[in-house]
Parts: sequence; structure tokens; C-alpha cells
Amino acid sequence: MRVLAPEEWGERERAHAERMRRWTRPRQERRSRGEKHPVLDFLFEYYSYRPGHLERWHPGAGVVLAGGERFLERPGYVRVEGGVALDPAAFTEKKAQTARYFLALLEKTASRAPRLSCFGLHEWAMVYRQSPEQVRHNQLPLRLGGAGTDAVVDSLDIRCGHYDAFRFFTAPARPRNALQPTRETQPELEQPGCLHANMDLYKVCYKLDPFVPSELLADCFELAVEIRELDMRASPYDLSALGYEPVRIETPSGRAEYARLQGGFARRAAPLRNRLIAQCHYLLSLHK
Repeated sequence: MRVLAPEEWGERERAHAERMRRWTRPRQERRSRGEKHPVLDFLFEYYSYRPGHLERWHPGAGVVLAGGERFLERPGYVRVEGGVALDPAAFTEKKAQTARYFLALLEKTASRAPRLSCFGLHEWAMVYRQSPEQVRHNQLPLRLGGAGTDAVVDSLDIRCGHYDAFRFFTAPARPRNALQPTRETQPELEQPGCLHANMDLYKVCYKLDPFVPSELLADCFELAVEIRELDMRASPYDLSALGYEPVRIETPSGRAEYARLQGGFARRAAPLRNRLIAQCHYLLSLHK
């Protein structure tokens, strides 16, 4: 096991908390005022990791914290020679099953070439042929209005392979999708160009908490924030009042811009996915 001196792990702990407070503090302030943010709240509501947990630093498995006795107050930590570390026995069979599932999903996703032809139409399919009061973010106007939004969906092919986006499609939009993903087919359909698959790297991290180093979790969270912004900029909603410029995927130039940005996120997500694959392999090697 690697041993970290108090000065080293203390600095990493402080740096992580400060890094995450850029996002957690505004979220907590919004909640105290009863305010909603249709872009950023997704990172704390759809993804269920609480702000206080996001700020909390963990070294991950296989690391000894010299002088880290206060970590014994947290579940999963034990005394070891040289300090305190996560107890391998706390990596239960349930956690191992989670790691096996995500490992298979991550490896299959990484084995495929990115597809960049969906153009973010999943958000449009979620409001297709709905009345204004039924629209998910009905506090926001639709840039093209209801009829204009429906016309875009009617004019373009929908190729969404991500189940957790597809399950929110309206009933009229579902048959228009070239794929009919299910939870069972997710490992066969997930691909590294998908914005939601790349945002979900953050979910993998917190589902394996506290056995994933917090620096990796933070890297995945910050990538998810940027991807979420593109996701909503390319949506049918008018977010100009919040300072977001639209990516007009209803136009050829907008679709080209979306594919370019999507490709950039796929390249940035690849090393994070590989780090998570290595972490899952390591954790499963410790599980007896």
C-alpha cells in the first residue's frame, strides 16, 4: 500500500473540497432561496450524490493515510500499519457486483468507435407533440415554439441508443427512434460518442464510493458539467436568459457544431473511462 504523509493527503483533501465547492455552494444557495436551475440541477437531482458527499475527499483503495485517525469516523476505514486505510472487507459482494456490471459496460463502450450523428435530438423527442403544461422544463420557452419543435423532430432521423435518455421520450417520439434501447441491451448499444454515456462516468465513480479516488470522481463530475451544458444548449429550450447560447441543431451548421463538440467530449472522456476500467479491475482483484 502507498503511504501518504499528513501534509500530502491534507493538501489533496483541501484542494478537492475547494474544487467541488465551485458547484456545490451555488447549488446549496439556490436551494435555500427555492430557486431552480434547469441546466445544473441535473447534476444533483438526476445524479443522486449529495453536495456534502461530493466535497468529501477519499484517497481510494490501497492508500494508507498516516495520521488519518479522524477517517475512522467514516464507514469503511480501519487502522492498518502506518495509519488508516479503506478496509478491503468493506468492498462487499454487492459493491463487487456493481463493479463487475460497470466494468463490462465500460469495456464494451470503450471498444467501439464514437458515433456522432444523434445531434442531441433526445431532448427534442422528450417534448415532441406535448402541450405546454406537459413539457419537462415548462418554465422555459421553446425556441421554435411547439409546432416548430415538432417539425424539427419530423424532419430528422432520431438515432438515440442510450436507454436513460430514450425512456423519457414521449409516446409519439418512441417509434421514430431508429433504436429501441432497453436496460438489458444497454451494454450492446452504449457508445463513446454519446453525451449521456460520458456524463455517466461520474455515476460510476459515486456508485463505487468511497473506493474510487476523489480526484477521478472530480474529473468525471467536471466533464459531466460541461457535457450537460452542451446537452441543454442543443435542446429546444431557450436558455438565453441564463446566458447559454443555443447550438441550433435544426440547421446544418448547428448539427456540424454539435458533432464537433460531441467528438471533443468523446476524446476527453476516453482516458477517464480507461482510468475507471483500471480501477474496477484493481478493486475486483482485492475482492475475495
